Amino acid sequence: MKSEEMEELLSLDGVLEKTIKEVGIPPRPRILDRIADEMARPDPNFRYLGRVISTDVSLSAGLIKTANSSFFGFHGRVSSPSQALMMLGLEVASRAVAGISLRNVFLVDRRVDGLLHSSARIAALSGWLTRIVCDGRLRADEAYTFGLFRDCGIPVMLTRFPAYEQVLARANGDAFQLFTQVEQQGLAEMPIDHALVGYLLAKSWWLPQEICLGIRHHHEILAIDSGLPLTSRYLIAIGQIAEHVLQHVTEEPHTREWSKLGASCLRLLDFTEEELESRYEDAEEVLALVE
Repeated sequence: MKSEEMEELLSLDGVLEKTIKEVGIPPRPRILDRIADEMARPDPNFRYLGRVISTDVSLSAGLIKTANSSFFGFHGRVSSPSQALMMLGLEVASRAVAGISLRNVFLVDRRVDGLLHSSARIAALSGWLTRIVCDGRLRADEAYTFGLFRDCGIPVMLTRFPAYEQVLARANGDAFQLFTQVEQQGLAEMPIDHALVGYLLAKSWWLPQEICLGIRHHHEILAIDSGLPLTSRYLIAIGQIAEHVLQHVTEEPHTREWSKLGASCLRLLDFTEEELESRYEDAEEVLALVE
């Protein structure tokens, strides 16, 4: 895409944003505002933020687990939110908190349990693949966050549109049309798609612009080949490869996206099918660490 086309797409968001908010995008967690406030200070108060996070048992446990996991590339052991914040840094911690909060938002809806679990597995594979494939071109924590949020529009759509479950099944099975086109055609009442909803959720939760753009365009082959910021293109490619690996080594439902996007993803990252196949056994070990 040319720069003029990008500007047109971005300006389109302003036109659509009001309509899309009617879908019911979850509001930004207040803790993200507090982290942002501290990030703006010359001397952030990690202990204060740690105390705030400690009042939420789920968030506290999730942040400690994130800091102690291998997916973000850290190897220390922490036992408190304050230690986790200092180890991760506020920028990475903010994205980790956003990912934990996203899961908590939808825990009450049993219909999205499988989707959230798949996203967690794709995130783990994305972080792992980044260290193998990207050679410093992309950070593992960025890929991990993208994996968590890439399909965050789907649970929003499931809770808003009764017919969306059937539309989603058709989109997963279509080998020719853009995934998002199938969604838009199937929702005559409001012709939107999960990538656009996910983009606006990520944007309103203050995720980096490169991640937001990757979410919006992750079903588009033209976006992988050119036009978007290079980081966004890498994120899309890593996320798609991670999904392909997940579907290959597990019994996850298969989509038709690899046949449409796989070649472009591998070409962008200068990776081959043969190299990918040699990593399947390692991928199983990565997935064994994901609950």
